[in-house]
Amino acid sequence: MTIERQSLDNPCATPYYTSPMEAATTQRRSKKIVFFFPSFASSEATAPLGILAVSTPLLRSGFDVVLIDSTITPNFKQRILEEVKDALCLAISLVTGPMIRETVDIAKAVKAWCPEFPIVLGGWHPSLLPGQTLEAPYIDFIVRGQGEDSFLELVRHLESGSAPDLVAGIGFKRDGKLIMSQERLLRPLVEMPPKAYHLADFDAYERKCGRRWAMYTSSLGCPFNCAYCTNAGVYGRKWNALLPDQFVSETVDLSRRYALEMIWVVDDNFLVDMDRARVIADGLVRERSHYTWSIQATSNVVARLTSEDLRMLKRAGLSQICQGVDSGSPTVLKAMHKDWQDFESIYESAARCLQAGIRPSFNIIFAFPGEGRDERRETIDFMMKVCRRFPGAEFWTNIFTPYPGSPIFAKTAELGIDPPLTLEAWADYFPRYTRLPWLDGKEHDRLQITRDYLRIAFDRVPIGADRRGSITRLVQKAMSLPARWRLDHDVFGAPVELWVNNKVKQHIAMKPAVDAKRLANTPAEAAC
Repeated sequence: MTIERQSLDNPCATPYYTSPMEAATTQRRSKKIVFFFPSFASSEATAPLGILAVSTPLLRSGFDVVLIDSTITPNFKQRILEEVKDALCLAISLVTGPMIRETVDIAKAVKAWCPEFPIVLGGWHPSLLPGQTLEAPYIDFIVRGQGEDSFLELVRHLESGSAPDLVAGIGFKRDGKLIMSQERLLRPLVEMPPKAYHLADFDAYERKCGRRWAMYTSSLGCPFNCAYCTNAGVYGRKWNALLPDQFVSETVDLSRRYALEMIWVVDDNFLVDMDRARVIADGLVRERSHYTWSIQATSNVVARLTSEDLRMLKRAGLSQICQGVDSGSPTVLKAMHKDWQDFESIYESAARCLQAGIRPSFNIIFAFPGEGRDERRETIDFMMKVCRRFPGAEFWTNIFTPYPGSPIFAKTAELGIDPPLTLEAWADYFPRYTRLPWLDGKEHDRLQITRDYLRIAFDRVPIGADRRGSITRLVQKAMSLPARWRLDHDVFGAPVELWVNNKVKQHIAMKPAVDAKRLANTPAEAAC
């Protein structure tokens, strides 16, 4: 066999093969899968859970896995282009929003090198918009929903060169047509293999965000159907979970094996089964676990936790409970399908959490359809009341963004919203940038400035290390008082405090990677 250098005449040629046909044959013989994870928020980076999940079946079947995370990989584009030369395919996991930008750039670069090289997309965005995603000329396959079985079967077909028609849960192209295979039924989480955490470079993630932490999934789904939530679009409203013993053994081993100080349990609603949560807490105490952990749950189930429950969870290492309060307006909550939410129970549970030493965190969605200035004022008043009455409570805010798969997404035309029509256009679809027919121009700017003042009025604890020095802390603490006055009186003209805060932040390397692409006329920083 003749060996020659890669040339423009043979765009798929590697340093070892001389033609696209030889390269394609080599790819089919390869057992190497290259995964790419686009950057989302580098200041709080850790291993991509979805990729670790689908990697285990591949490794057990004799495939080799290379994981490239752009957040921690210098010159990641060049690295990908080198790795794919002897790989079977490139797989990318992503959610709707800024991650799409790097996805498109990498996919186009790989196709420029070799148009026939297979590129597979998986994750939330391809699962919720399979047809539109597959229409992109640089995407060959998509995996919908749970990918552990579907991707392994697809990879085997790529390896053998056989047609993938009978692989459930995927989409592909043939003769210019999009083909969607039959749906794959969701498997209970307890049947799924453990995630391949050993693929993660926790040292690199620690260097990036200053803390060793990981994500962990112990349950899937949520029995509620909030209008803005995409969960039902992938998992329906069925909740299934790991047994307590598995949670305890896996997380304790994970924390000790990789010296993790914190685990973020990314379940949509961890507390659906309260007895399960109690057994988990008891097990962690018995195992003398050393790590801290955070959970997410709806406010109504958090309200069911007794003081004794919370003290037990605290002894087990629980440090934070995140709750989707979403609005302080009963009118807006009803539109969100959350009229079951009780504000008095929120106050009571916040008090109990703080007494137990657990930080209560609340998420807020501004500008949901039906929210006007009066309803927004109700929400701000609610936030101010909680933070003053319960020092240590914190809020994180977003601007309403109708994501595919959510109940409200079906009403976008009625609401006057034009969703993107191509994969690339979804890159700027993100709460930080969202402009709506009822929230544009000065009204949008005003809300962004309001959100910025809420950020500096009361302390919030990020996942990553707090790199602020003592002087920076003092300056930002001093700005909290005028920020609270502005929020109380609805006065946001000449926002000098935001200018000072931004100048201070320029000396702290903590900005999320997605800030590299800012939209025109966006006011002061608006983290979600």
